Order: sequence, then structure tokens, then C-alpha cells
Amino acid sequence: MDKRQAIGSWLSGPQAAAEELMGADFGYRGERLGLPKEGPGSIAPVGRRIVAVFIDWMLCLLIAYGLLSGGGPTSAGNWALVVFGLMSLLLVGTLGVTPGKRLLGLRVVSVHGGRLTFPRAALRTLLLVLFIPAVVWDRDSRGLHDRFAQAVQVRM
Repeated sequence: MDKRQAIGSWLSGPQAAAEELMGADFGYRGERLGLPKEGPGSIAPVGRRIVAVFIDWMLCLLIAYGLLSGGGPTSAGNWALVVFGLMSLLLVGTLGVTPGKRLLGLRVVSVHGGRLTFPRAALRTLLLVLFIPAVVWDRDSRGLHDRFAQAVQVRM
């Protein structure tokens, strides 16, 4: 491989490099999970998921600052994490959505189809609150918190 090919594969990204080396087409996000390519039930876009978490976090920060913190910004941030964990556990464990996900048309479901069970929602929430598992993704754009809980975020 000459230098131009190496640079070209680096600029194209890891998926293009792997496809070139292995000669395999990885398909679209969610194909391995049996999800459609587009429309309802397809993998939720990363941008929408980030905006949904931001909306949920701002709501939790508002609740923590107004009701629980006694006015201190540091205390409000700590309480917001507790409120965020409880909100995520209760709402994803029962309805499959948080307010931010609902506003953006997203839902958390089991990879086997149907609603996520409460113990798996608890595992997902614990890993989400730890933050690091949520920012490590696989090729289907699922965070480790979703992989370990056997969950996937899809469009409604």
C-alpha cells in the first residue's frame, strides 16, 4: 500500500478502511438488529439523541435548582444528577421515553422487540449516569449503556 492509499483510508474513516481491507459492506445502522433503514422503528440519529439528553438535563437542572438545592449552583448540579437518574429509571422503565425523547420522537426499546424490562432499564440508567459508557459507541451508534441493557433507541 503506498502512502496515498493509507492517507485516503485514514481520511475516509474506520468503516471505509475496514471495508477496503475485508472487502465487506457493513450495511446501514441497525441492519444487524433487524431494524428498518429509515422511518419509524429505525435507529435514532445521534444528533436527536444528544438534543434529547440536553433537554432532559436542563429539565432536571431546573427541578433541582428550584426545589432541592437551596439555591447553590454546585448543589443544584449534584441534585440534577439524582433527578436525572430517577427520571430516566422511572420513565424509560415504564413508558420507554423521557420528556426530551418524547419531544424529539424517540423511544427506548428492547433489541428483541417490545418494552425494556425494569431491571434492564435500571442497568441502562446506572451506566448512563456514569457517563463514560454512554459516549463509547458501536457501529450501530449504540452506547455501551444500551448494549449492556440490550436496548436500542429508535424513531417513533
